[in-house]
Amino acid sequence: MPDAVELAFDEQSLLPVVAQDADSGEVLMLAHASEEALAETRDTGIAHYYSRSREELWKKGGTSGHLQHIEEVRVDCDGDALLYLVEQEGGACHTGYESCFHRTVDGEVVGEKVFDPDDVYE
Repeated sequence: MPDAVELAFDEQSLLPVVAQDADSGEVLMLAHASEEALAETRDTGIAHYYSRSREELWKKGGTSGHLQHIEEVRVDCDGDALLYLVEQEGGACHTGYESCFHRTVDGEVVGEKVFDPDDVYE
């Protein structure tokens, strides 16, 4: 078995994480992981992140039910970013879209809205 990769957490002890749909290849979101979040992700098979705004561990889908089931966790060549290959339940974006990357820089909506956030977040 190969040796584990040494991870290069930033000065806040976080790594950026790209969540990508394992089947379609669509990039769903960008978040951050602490060592604890990565450990929970690996232990449970459900994506966990660190919420910088709330300053706490965050289980993706804990409120909405839109879980991200981990198929694989990859690390980049420098050990300073992660890729979660996931099976997404529902939408990844809290605004109701399948992906957080649902707009062009000109504001054109190019993504699909898959749920009404008012029905999910009360």
